[in-house]
Amino acid sequence: MKQLLAAGCALFLAVVGAGNTALADDTEQTAKQFLAALDFKSGDFSLPAANAVIHVNKGFTYLGAKDAQRVLEDLWGNPPDDSVLGMLVPDKDQLLDEHSWAVVLTYSPDGYVSDEDAAKINYSEMLTELQQQTRDGNEWRQEEGYGTIELVGWAEPPKYDIDAKKLHWAKELAFEGADDHTLNYDVRALGRYGYLSMNAVANHADLSQVKERMQDVIAMAEFNQGARYNDYVAGSDKTAEYGLAALVGGAIAAKTGLLGKLFALLLAGKKLLIFVVLGIAAFIKRLFTGRRDDQHPG
Repeated sequence: MKQLLAAGCALFLAVVGAGNTALADDTEQTAKQFLAALDFKSGDFSLPAANAVIHVNKGFTYLGAKDAQRVLEDLWGNPPDDSVLGMLVPDKDQLLDEHSWAVVLTYSPDGYVSDEDAAKINYSEMLTELQQQTRDGNEWRQEEGYGTIELVGWAEPPKYDIDAKKLHWAKELAFEGADDHTLNYDVRALGRYGYLSMNAVANHADLSQVKERMQDVIAMAEFNQGARYNDYVAGSDKTAEYGLAALVGGAIAAKTGLLGKLFALLLAGKKLLIFVVLGIAAFIKRLFTGRRDDQHPG
């Protein structure tokens, strides 16, 4: 599902007809120019909105909010989302390759998320429920013009590090019409005032690579002194209306009763990388016409 422009060129050729390789070459060259204009950084970067800092380890580069939003919207065809705080990129030179992947950073200021239920959550039962909710949502997705989605299973079962206050898991998803399954690797770093989301999307075939590299990503996030989980003041600070289980299922969707319809279309309430196939044609159109479509699938 997470084909980037390299795969997009093949799709574009299928649309405009075989033999237009020169046009595809122009498209790929324009995409490379797009990447060259991005400001890839290394070092430590503050996320004021999250009261946190990201320590960019060796082997990764960092894109700030505006550049990250440009990649998501203009390159990968997602709807605009100004809640995106940044992006971690393992290999900027391969960002256009179908095996590339990136980690999108967002923050939810919903308050302190209690981890009291950590040892009580049955993730096997949760998976069964989420799979059924995903199937139930397929009728709605088809009515809205989207393909069906299947939650195949956990690519990695949820794990909670009680000392680091970080929860992580991975889902394997199958999108209608896609040859490869999609891997969603999610990290939630809990803080005093909310949680930082670190969401990676890749081909499922790249699970071993992503799983290994995400261990570095998990360690990169750190809340500022005074905003850490253990700084929470009971009875005074805001408390979230959900616990760890809702973070895995999708806290925003769970609170609004939309989980059955929107699960796997929304990642923890944030529209991310899953519209790429729908957006490839629009992106290529914008490259050559210089304008953005007024309507985005949402």
